[in-house]
Amino acid sequence: MNALPVLMLTQDAALWHGWQRIAGPQWLPARGQRLADLQRWTQQGRSLVVLDAALPQLPAAGDAQWSALLQDARVLVLSNRPSDEEGRQLLAKGACGYGHAQSSAETLSQMLQSMAGGNIWMGRSLLQRLLRDVDARLPEPRNHWAVALSPREQEVARYASLGESNAEIAARMSISERTVRAHLSAVFEKLQVSDRLMLALKVHGIGRQQTA
Repeated sequence: MNALPVLMLTQDAALWHGWQRIAGPQWLPARGQRLADLQRWTQQGRSLVVLDAALPQLPAAGDAQWSALLQDARVLVLSNRPSDEEGRQLLAKGACGYGHAQSSAETLSQMLQSMAGGNIWMGRSLLQRLLRDVDARLPEPRNHWAVALSPREQEVARYASLGESNAEIAARMSISERTVRAHLSAVFEKLQVSDRLMLALKVHGIGRQQTA
């Protein structure tokens, strides 16, 4: 398997030093320092990008310019001061991931692996906020997602769709985290979803439209 090229856009030498530690059989980091480097990267037919949120001349998180900036790439935006609101705005504009700029090389690799597989990456706090927002805004359809699940699996699925961690679910249900993981694995397989965000959409009847 060939290493996938990843453009890492930052003018911060310390960030570049930390980010490039993912180099190895899976990733081939390349440094960029200007937005023009992103344009050249996509023109070469490459898509994976790690972007420093502090890069000069970036538009504000809610600015419409982000949609054009991100349209041809799978961009992971990393910030030294991440906020749920900034993350929500950037994901809405087309970013494929949002997280902390000081994440370890192992975590960064996991983020990129998720994005390369067509998924969205976000921190737990932001994920939980989005899932609760989905829960508050969309009515739960009757007998849609729960039919194929056992009562225990339904309960686990409901808590997970709200962004609760395995430990929180285990405490609520007085079961072990290992049992929670087993139930979630069964839920994901039966409902044909791969993460909690897709599960939340499925619970609210729109999971069939979700392909990434």
